[in-house]
Amino acid sequence: MKQPRFRLRSRWFGPILPIAALVVVMATACGSPSGGSPGTGGSGQSLLINGAGATFPYPLYSKWFDEYTKVAPSVRINYQSIGSGGGIQQITQKTVDFGASDAPLTDDQLKAAPGELLHIPTVIGAVVVTYNLPGAPSGLKLTPDVLAGIYLGEITNWNDSKIMSLNQGMKLPDQTITVVHRSDGSGTTNIFTDYLSTVSPMWKSKVGKSTAVNWPAGLGAKGNEGVAGQVKQTPGAIGYVELAYASQNKLPYATLRNKDGDFVEPTIESTTAAAAGAAATMPADLRVSIVDAPGKNAYPIAGYTYIIIYKEQADQAKGQAVTKFLWWATHEGQAYAKDLLYAPLPGEVVQKAEAKLKSVSSNGKPVLQ
Repeated sequence: MKQPRFRLRSRWFGPILPIAALVVVMATACGSPSGGSPGTGGSGQSLLINGAGATFPYPLYSKWFDEYTKVAPSVRINYQSIGSGGGIQQITQKTVDFGASDAPLTDDQLKAAPGELLHIPTVIGAVVVTYNLPGAPSGLKLTPDVLAGIYLGEITNWNDSKIMSLNQGMKLPDQTITVVHRSDGSGTTNIFTDYLSTVSPMWKSKVGKSTAVNWPAGLGAKGNEGVAGQVKQTPGAIGYVELAYASQNKLPYATLRNKDGDFVEPTIESTTAAAAGAAATMPADLRVSIVDAPGKNAYPIAGYTYIIIYKEQADQAKGQAVTKFLWWATHEGQAYAKDLLYAPLPGEVVQKAEAKLKSVSSNGKPVLQ
């Protein structure tokens, strides 16, 4: 598959660091239900919005922030790519204006929050199994049981018969498998372990799914960036990252056998196919899992990523700024998704997101007019 050419950069800071604070000038008018000027307190002064969370969608969010600058430079947004766990913690503690997470908050987390939180889906991404195999640089096939066996620490060598039988003709080395996983609270981990829990009863009983788990084996690395970097520099390594990070680092990724028994490569089309079945039946709160989705062309490890905001906004100007940006992101912003290897939201999901955004209020009054 032809890889896109892009580099993750902020407008002022040069190459993006593993934990990046991206500050960009952003507008809030284009793409809103009524258009018009953004809320800036009435004086035309810029307004600072703070957000933090998921690294999974960061390549796309970086692009969105840059493009949104061109609409109207009235709001500045500072986003820290610190992982979904950090995003959930900070929005719950109200130390940021929005959180970002690939893992929907649990019922207990929602109850613990000091107000009603809304999940706004922004895009769909694929979690890929990337690897570093000298002599076998591409074309690896894996099944659910083999992948679970590797991460459980039961399959420890690349020339194990279970891997060899799936990859006949490939020169797999007699080399120890170095398992790499996230060390921080991660929505990418939540999607990955949700998948392993779905396809492996042993994984479900021994490890389970969460943004952070007790890993049976392997080395930890921080962020999608850290896992990609660790795999790239470690011969024999295997890891899981969002598709854009594997592509950026020129890392190969495995073809996985899906629920229908077909080996499927992670692409925009196969990610979209995974989401298609769940779009019509998405629950009212928009929290949904799409791992191991049925369908011949469905890629099995995919998920929505969300921006999380309070339904009742204490600051009307900030509430309007964040909400109008999210309206733009779920409409015009979707045009940038495919170039960065994310799948745009299905039309039914955009409509559901619209309803959530229209429900946001300040002092009991809607912030979108």
